[in-house]
Amino acid sequence: MSAPLSADRFLGALRAEGLTVVEIGGWRTHNRNHKGPWGPVHGVMLHHTVTHGTAYTVQLCRDGHADLPGPLCHGVITKDGRVHLVGNGRANHAGAGDSDVLAAVIAERRLPPDHSSDTDGNRHFYGFECENLGDGQDPWPAAQLDAMARASAALCRAHGWTARSVIGHLEWRPGKIDPKGFTMASMRTRVEERLK
Repeated sequence: MSAPLSADRFLGALRAEGLTVVEIGGWRTHNRNHKGPWGPVHGVMLHHTVTHGTAYTVQLCRDGHADLPGPLCHGVITKDGRVHLVGNGRANHAGAGDSDVLAAVIAERRLPPDHSSDTDGNRHFYGFECENLGDGQDPWPAAQLDAMARASAALCRAHGWTARSVIGHLEWRPGKIDPKGFTMASMRTRVEERLK
């Protein structure tokens, strides 16, 4: 069981992994904690945004929209590999997902198929939204993929987790396809290499 990192430790972990971090005003106290508990945390979840353009993407992920208030993640990883921090605490990113998947993440074993949506993922996962149209055609620049691996590795290192604690939204919730354009197996390999 892991308590969530404080804002300072979260920021420090990312910077220690060599990331360029952009702090978006008020991120340290911007959260959805009034809607439910934040923690214990068990892993890192990656998403694609279905957006284009850094300024718009960061603003959307910070503020959300009428149907889904922000923050929509903890950090936005843009095409240039920068991590924009938009929230600290519970965020609207994971939604309900499969309890068997959560059990596998906690045990750090191979993930089962996601068949149900019976568990609150916003409570248990750090979330990174990654700027991409999500159509399978929009490229993932090397700098962005590297930043995604570094950000994931930073949190794994801070909590003593392995790369098996890094999952995609598509592995958590039935019907989700993100992130699209690379495999989560390849991303976990990148994370594992960083953790060596």
